Amino acid sequence: MRPSPRLPRFLRGPLGAFVTALATLAALFAATPQAQADTTVCEQFGSAVVQGRYVVQNNRWGSNEPQCVTTTSSGFRVSRADGSVPTNGAPKSYPSVFNGCHYTNCSPGTNLPAQLSRISSAPSSISYGYVGDAVYNASYDIWLDPTPRTDGVNRTEIMIWLNKVGPIQPIGSQVGTATVGGRSWQVWQGGNGSNDVLSFVAPSAIGSWSFDVMDFVRQAVSRGMAQNNWYLTSVQAGFEPWQNGTGLSVNSFSSTVETGGGPGGPGNPGGAACAVSYATNVWQGGFTANVTVSNTGTSPVDGWRLAFTLPSGQQITSAWSASVSPSSGSVTASGLAHNASISPGGSQTFGFQGTYSGSFASPGAFSLNGTACTRA
Repeated sequence: MRPSPRLPRFLRGPLGAFVTALATLAALFAATPQAQADTTVCEQFGSAVVQGRYVVQNNRWGSNEPQCVTTTSSGFRVSRADGSVPTNGAPKSYPSVFNGCHYTNCSPGTNLPAQLSRISSAPSSISYGYVGDAVYNASYDIWLDPTPRTDGVNRTEIMIWLNKVGPIQPIGSQVGTATVGGRSWQVWQGGNGSNDVLSFVAPSAIGSWSFDVMDFVRQAVSRGMAQNNWYLTSVQAGFEPWQNGTGLSVNSFSSTVETGGGPGGPGNPGGAACAVSYATNVWQGGFTANVTVSNTGTSPVDGWRLAFTLPSGQQITSAWSASVSPSSGSVTASGLAHNASISPGGSQTFGFQGTYSGSFASPGAFSLNGTACTRA
């Protein structure tokens, strides 16, 4: 019997080694996760998804000059930003990343729009990368509307300027100062065509921050620029450049909206389910106020915060049974550890002493955790 043909010895060794090497390489590629390539978007309103849950948008709405954004694993960078526009007008674009819906473009898995009364908290965090050869702001855009719309311009825009470089300013005029999220801000108010704008400007640059978006939403409600039955439609963070802007970056971004509040829900009495009694003792140049906050709803209010605006000329010098800040203008009183909850049908009382100039007056309106209260 003839033996079966075989490869010559001098071929069998190298060929076997080559096949083994190919198999080893294939196994290595299969076992090693491949990094997602960055995406560069240069279309005027082009977008891409990052982290599987947020949308990065180029949003070059105010200029015809080229602009590109390049996504990263956790944010984006402005990879091209040509041209400039006058600093006394609108910016040339708003390259940004968002959670929610913007002109029918909704981020994957978002639970926005969501009614304000049903939002217990909306934690967000940001880390920025700044450059020195541009005129821009680094800002959040928070959009509110009476309807759960996913297209077009919303009724109220809240802007949070974490950094400002160059001779630029928000829409409208400065109406005071406020402490929100534990930080001090200049407060600006104005109109932008069909929508109102409420802006908070940091006195110095903030590179990174974690905060609750609802702290700023409650400011809009307490100032009459939104109502508790309105909707939060999107939370956006990015840059408004007037000149240049290449190299600006959002290094990381997160946004979560916790729902489940509202009528009968946790932390929110729902509707006009609170009442406030405001009793004063006034003398020349000074006064005390004793404030009773009553929960007229059916659910506990945990972590209560009462927002109101002191009339012009009044300033708080001391307070008891609550933390009250800032000392003038739009203030917020928050419960302490021993009285942070108000049970259904229950109440909490706090007070403060202050000074005033001119004629004395009481605040005109109060809101409890974003819900307008009646006067008792």
